[in-house]
Amino acid sequence: MAVFHFILSLFLFFYISLSVKASALTTAISANERLCFYADVDKAGEKIGFYFAVQSGGSFDIDFDVKDPNDKVILDGVRERQGDYVLTANTVGEYAFCFENDMSTLTEKLVDFDIMVESEPRREAPAKPGQISEHTSALEESVFRLSNMLMNIKRLQKQHHTHENRGFAIVKSTQNRLFWYAVFESLAVIGMAIFQVYVLQTFFTKTGRRYKV
Repeated sequence: MAVFHFILSLFLFFYISLSVKASALTTAISANERLCFYADVDKAGEKIGFYFAVQSGGSFDIDFDVKDPNDKVILDGVRERQGDYVLTANTVGEYAFCFENDMSTLTEKLVDFDIMVESEPRREAPAKPGQISEHTSALEESVFRLSNMLMNIKRLQKQHHTHENRGFAIVKSTQNRLFWYAVFESLAVIGMAIFQVYVLQTFFTKTGRRYKV
């Protein structure tokens, strides 16, 4: 019986895993560029998970919008740093997830995003009611809780990854600014020294006019 429960729990876990279609990507969006990604929904009522975070570039913000198969905007945002949304697909077809970097003229944005289309599995009545159905129900609840815990862990990992990348980008930008500041300061000191030497040399070597009384 224990082996049967173990096999059943594995089957339920893989069934839930296969019922989720996800695509985690990282893309670079140039200045004044608009990029769109698409996900197919097979039936109405499916859940769509949409997560994104700007890893580097500018102020770590970007514009985005989500459109349904009828080209209707169902979600949008302006200058957002990150977002985590769950939508219900009421229309079957292709959904568009677009990012737009029109607020930047030179800066490229690196965006990490995840699009997940999830079909919630429905429980079916067991063929033989009894003690097995009770154990099956308990196993299903355990598998669902485990799946939710894994999703939460994945979300926390993404957040830590985003904070790490942003901190690295800030440190790198500060390092570059300090480097160029030191270069300009050194050039200014050298230029001032050359100018002072030139002024002193001109002052002592220049012959003035003599007047006879």
